[in-house]
Amino acid sequence: MALPPVEQIKAQIEAGVPGASVTVILNGSPSAQHSLLLDPAHARAVAELLRDHSEWRLDYCTLVTGVDWPDTETSEKVKVRKFVKAADGTESEQEVDEVRKTKVPGYLEAVYHLFSMEKKHGQVVLRLRTGNRTDDTHVPSLTPVWRGAEFQEREAFDLYGIVFDGHPDLRRILMWDGFKDYPMRKDYVPPADEIPVIEVHS
Repeated sequence: MALPPVEQIKAQIEAGVPGASVTVILNGSPSAQHSLLLDPAHARAVAELLRDHSEWRLDYCTLVTGVDWPDTETSEKVKVRKFVKAADGTESEQEVDEVRKTKVPGYLEAVYHLFSMEKKHGQVVLRLRTGNRTDDTHVPSLTPVWRGAEFQEREAFDLYGIVFDGHPDLRRILMWDGFKDYPMRKDYVPPADEIPVIEVHS
């Protein structure tokens, strides 16, 4: 039996896990691989439902990766009333256009790809989103649900700075202890002594 559309899975999750909030993230590419954004408070319960559901049995997590969404800025054109000075020095109140910019904080995402070995179907893609990229970078670990996520969550922690609460052994896996940054973030700048120098000989 094939998996139902993600909208149907969303509805069944919200019915099966009281209080859970699930958002369908649409993918406009030809693959149309839509995903489900889970609220962190109910992510563990939702993961267990997906794994144990008699029709879905999503028992295998094949991939966990991180995504960095940097801060962005939005612009909005609004009309405001201002006093405008004319050429003869007189001032009059007029309605003018003004552009207002708003900073939108970025965030990090942990993305999980799920399959069913038992039912031989998939995939379902889950997303967990942090509050921002600075001091609210925690999401719940799903390693207790899918043991295969353990090393991959460690990699996302190491390279993106996503902190997986409840992970059994959360520590760096590629970078050395004491390394302070996250090399896969889009604004990462390697230290000067790590930038290779290319010599050109004529």
